[in-house]
Amino acid sequence: MTGYIILAIVIVIVIYAIAIYNGLVMLRNKVDNGWAQIDTQLQRRYDLIPNLVETVKGYAKHESEVFDRVTKARAGMANAGSVAEKADADNVLTGTLKSLFAVAEAYPDLKANQNFQELQVELTNTENKVSFARQFYNDTVARLNMRIQSFPQNIIAKMFNFTEREYFRTDTPEARVAPKVSF
Repeated sequence: MTGYIILAIVIVIVIYAIAIYNGLVMLRNKVDNGWAQIDTQLQRRYDLIPNLVETVKGYAKHESEVFDRVTKARAGMANAGSVAEKADADNVLTGTLKSLFAVAEAYPDLKANQNFQELQVELTNTENKVSFARQFYNDTVARLNMRIQSFPQNIIAKMFNFTEREYFRTDTPEARVAPKVSF
């Protein structure tokens, strides 16, 4: 009889360990999916920027400094690899896009241009999607990291090499300062 009790306890422990492992795998996959969604939206924005810049260039030929900053920020986004690098590059790019839209405010004909308006709407929609994807990603990272740090999940996490993930943060000073535009 004692053998059956020990066997039952072992079976319960094994089932519990499997449930913990499967929960960690599920969260890890959600984090990966969340990152893929951010990456997709950032790529979408990355692809929209040249059209937006070209449209504004046609109206604001003497604003070359703004165009150069947008182009450099876009290149920085393309070269970013890690979550932190992408977050930093995204923050810089967002700031330069604010400058580009500030330049557009000075040109009423540009603001009335249908192509510019459509690009602006597309970019705004993409920004909203990026924001939502960031929130989903960071929420999922928080859940995964809490599980990895909590007992007894931390034992299973260590056994199977689950690691904490990085948050998508806005830590750069550039992201917290409004862009300066002079005419």
